[in-house]
Amino acid sequence: MCVSRCLHCVGLSLIPLALICLLSNTLLLLPELKTNFLLEGHVTREATWATGLWGGGFLVCHSTCDVCHICGHHNLLSMFTSALGLLAAAGCSVVSLTGLSQGPLCLYNSTSGLTWGYLYNHSLWFGVCLEPRNVVQWNMILFSLMAGASFLQVLLCAANIINSAVGMIMGHGFCQNQNTNQ
Repeated sequence: MCVSRCLHCVGLSLIPLALICLLSNTLLLLPELKTNFLLEGHVTREATWATGLWGGGFLVCHSTCDVCHICGHHNLLSMFTSALGLLAAAGCSVVSLTGLSQGPLCLYNSTSGLTWGYLYNHSLWFGVCLEPRNVVQWNMILFSLMAGASFLQVLLCAANIINSAVGMIMGHGFCQNQNTNQ
């Protein structure tokens, strides 16, 4: 298989994963699909860092821009943009996993009355949060989607880097020879 064809497939696979990260992070910023929680600062800090928007979303999408034209002298550019995409996706994955482990930010009844805070104790996650409704499930589903999608992006960007290196080692003629033999 030609290096450029493989890179093209990787690039096309990254786009839906980037869209999943973009959508998941956007929804994390809007519990109950309301803006008031975001405007009042009652959204999980990992969601406000927006790594799904800029990391797993825009930077990974940008790294796919060059993969459609990769063969020969463009392999170095592909390796650079794929490395950038890999780092961005890895950051998104780590932040998503941190958001899962930290617990939700919600209004709950504490010994001192109603309090906005993080529920670090996992046994308290279900049934304790008063606002936003269903924030535990909301965060778990969306952070899990974002973590899974960004982890796949890391794997695909790594494969893209390896494939680009193979293209650089084998040279431009390797792609032409493969295309004529198929």
